[in-house]
Amino acid sequence: MHIMEGQLPFEWSILWFAFSIPVVLYGMYNLNKIVSQRREVVPLIAVAGAFIFVLSSLKLPSAVTMSSSHPTGTGLAAILFGPAITAVLGVIVLLYQAILLAHGGLSTLGANTASMAIIGPFVAYVFYKAASKTGMNFYLNVFLATAIADLVTYVITSLQLALAYHGDYGGYLGAFIYFAGIFALTQIPVAIVEGALTALIMKYVVQVKSDALVDLKVLSSSTIAKIKEAME
Repeated sequence: MHIMEGQLPFEWSILWFAFSIPVVLYGMYNLNKIVSQRREVVPLIAVAGAFIFVLSSLKLPSAVTMSSSHPTGTGLAAILFGPAITAVLGVIVLLYQAILLAHGGLSTLGANTASMAIIGPFVAYVFYKAASKTGMNFYLNVFLATAIADLVTYVITSLQLALAYHGDYGGYLGAFIYFAGIFALTQIPVAIVEGALTALIMKYVVQVKSDALVDLKVLSSSTIAKIKEAME
């Protein structure tokens, strides 16, 4: 998903920066607020950030030479802290990877932030909240939310590449189908694995940090009690 350095025309790079910067600034405000008011969740924020870094660093070969395929890890943070704070964690990871790992790029940072750190997490958050109201099993909800967020990230990346290179692939739709079709070969199984892994991690969080989940309004006390009772 990390679009490589110099692979987007200047005007599209600027546009995606203009889209991403306000969201990241809002996320910084929220992050500062939660850190100052709820110091006990700081270790959980660090774990969510590390999860994003580790998973998004696992590059897989992709026939789309301008990008790469990998898990995103942002669904966990989106469920725990919402999409705005996830945007901050995501851009920190993307910046570090671009500078020190040659994974992504500085000129494409806005585009990569938009797909992996903003839009994907937003979809995960909305899906999780909506599914929670239906009474869906918590772990199934987490699995689906994070897997869908992973896939949405690559749909957006395909759209970004299609908008920039539509002339080479028979128009916008043809370019989008081309990029999305290639990403799908690796990303569908990757999304399934990421969803399962995130659900397992959330099971551990329920066991050791259930009070934080209640405080963050991820789960209610009654729901956590039912989950723990089912685990016994």
